[in-house]
Parts: sequence; structure tokens; C-alpha cells
Amino acid sequence: MARSGIGIRTAQDRSERIVGQIHVYDGAGKGKSQAALGVVLRSIGLGIGTPRQTRVLLLRFLKGPGRTYDEDAAIEALQRAFPHLIDQVRTGRAEFFGPDNISRFDRQEAQRGWDIAKGAIASGLYSVIVLDELNPVLDLGLLPLDDIIQTLKCKPDHLEVITTGRGTPSALLEIVDLHSEMRPHHHNNRGQTIEGIEIYTGEGKGKSTSALGKALQAIGRGISQDKSHRVLIMQWLKGGAGYTEDAAIAAMQQSYPSLVDHHRCGRDAIVWRGQQQELDYVEAERGWEIARAAIASGLYKTIILDELNPTVDLELLPEEPIIQSFLRKPRDTEIIITGRCKNPPAYFDLASTHSEMICHKHYAEKGIDLKRGVDF
Repeated sequence: MARSGIGIRTAQDRSERIVGQIHVYDGAGKGKSQAALGVVLRSIGLGIGTPRQTRVLLLRFLKGPGRTYDEDAAIEALQRAFPHLIDQVRTGRAEFFGPDNISRFDRQEAQRGWDIAKGAIASGLYSVIVLDELNPVLDLGLLPLDDIIQTLKCKPDHLEVITTGRGTPSALLEIVDLHSEMRPHHHNNRGQTIEGIEIYTGEGKGKSTSALGKALQAIGRGISQDKSHRVLIMQWLKGGAGYTEDAAIAAMQQSYPSLVDHHRCGRDAIVWRGQQQELDYVEAERGWEIARAAIASGLYKTIILDELNPTVDLELLPEEPIIQSFLRKPRDTEIIITGRCKNPPAYFDLASTHSEMICHKHYAEKGIDLKRGVDF
């Protein structure tokens, strides 16, 4: 019998996909580079203690020295924690430019970055290569698209490649296995927006991974300021064991044991609308009490409320106490909320950032098994 509802399935009984995939995160909304770094963290966590540790190359186009970017702090936290696993290369000039003022230097820098990427792909030494802002580089015509397509088609089977940025050429989208668009939403809320509340929702990939990127960002900013920026990760609807977020979070806790707190609640089962059990309400409320106290305390720089949206959509928690807690949050506390929902809660109107992840393409549609660390 077909069912409709919202729920999260545990990862324990799913088989792994052994062939590396090509991912694209694009669109005008926030979360693209964050999602890429979240996948990196998950992959590193899964590789810890295995014969072949995950090695990562972060190749960042259009992001030359002299300018600071949001993800710089997250990368700093990764490099501090795993210095032997993370390589980073930045190319391009520090300022924005468009198709009308492309210089010879821009083409040279783009080619320099791609030559490094080609060598890294051919070497077989890396498990994950992030080509950050490759999409707009191709859209601007700074690199030969045919060369990129052919190189990616011939990549090692084990290698995950992630490209980010707006303006992905259609020829690249034809060969990728996953395409998530980050679409921004703006709410007509009469000036009630609260800075520091971000929401990531939608059917596409990138919600929880973007949140993990935000956690890294908070830790990295604390390092750069010689401060301790604590992070709380609160997860609903994720009872049991076997989630690959656990590996990512464990990797952060191992490297920054005093900075990352993690709590989870819920049954080890999918919660269907109309079939909620008493324990679902109890567990949801238990999680909210932890989150509410953490928000009020002011002890945390970033609080991730993972899968809060479907929890509220399933009516396991009332909206009003959540709204009131958000309205009273300390100014310096960031709240990151994730999860899909059919009926957007009223607190969406408070968010300063709301990105909806639109799924345009997913390798599961081809009958390929989902991969631990990337999909669940």
C-alpha cells in the first residue's frame, strides 16, 4: 500500500555504491560551497580508521588572495583538524568581474587551476575533488568545455567530483549523476527577519550537508579569533544508529572535543503522517527542550536544528514556542534549520536566509544504490 508522509529512514540496511559520482550544486541561493564542504567532512569521517583514508583537494576558482569568503573559516577548521588530508588551491583575482571585462590574467588563472585539477584527477591519489566555482568559469568561457567533459568522463571510478557555482553549462549537466539547485526564497514579513536564522529545505540534496559546513565555519572563525566557538547539533527523527552524519560529527568531536555537542532523538523508524506514536511526541519534545535551553543559554555560536522542519510539519511540536525562542535568541547565536516539509511553519518568515534545494537529477533514479556519506 502506498504511503504519503515525511520520515527519515536509517542507513543501516542500505548497500554502498562503490562507483564515484559527479555532483553539481548550483543556483542563486546560499549553501553551495557549504554543501560541498559538508560532503568532504562526511567522507573524511567515514575514512578515519580505514586502510585508505579520504584525501581531498579543494580547488577554488575565481577566489584569488586578497578577499575573504564565508567558507574560508570552514576550510581552516578542516585543515587544522586533518592537515595531511586536505590540499587547497585558489586561483583568480580577488574582485568580481563579468563577461565584459575578462582579462588575459583571468584566462591564465583559470587554466592554471584546471591544469592542477587534471593532474589531481589523473593521479588517483584523491578520494574527493571539489571544483568550487567551476560552473561560472565555464559559463564565462574561460576554459574549454570539451576538455572538462572528457576529463571528467575518464576520471578514476572511486573519485567523487563536486562542482559548485551558478551557470552550469548544459553539457556538464548531461554527464553528472546528481544536480541540486539552491533556490533563494524571500518572505514578506514586514521587517521581522532575524539575522542569524538560516533555513535549508526542499527535496534536493544539500540540506544537512550545508548545516555541517556551517558548523565547520563557526569553529574556524573561532580559531581565527583565538576564541572557542561552540556548536550544538540537535537531530530529530533519527533514532537508532548507522547515520553517516555520525561519522562526520565524530570526526569534528575528535578534533575539537570541547566545541561540538551532539544530541539526537526519535524512534528508529519512519514517522508517517497520521500514524504518529506517543513516543514520537515524547522524543520530539525532549529534543526541543535541549534546543530551547541551548538557544537561551548563549553558550553556543551555532545551533543546528537538523530535521526540525518535518518534525513540526508532522505536528510533533507546536510552532509558537519555537517562534518565541527564536525571537529571543542571543544576537551572536546562529540557528541553522534543515529538513523538507509540505506546510512551511510560520517561523520561516523569521529567517534571514532561506534556500530550497531543488532536485533536478539524482543517481538513485538510475537504480544505483545510494552511497553512505553522500546520500544518507
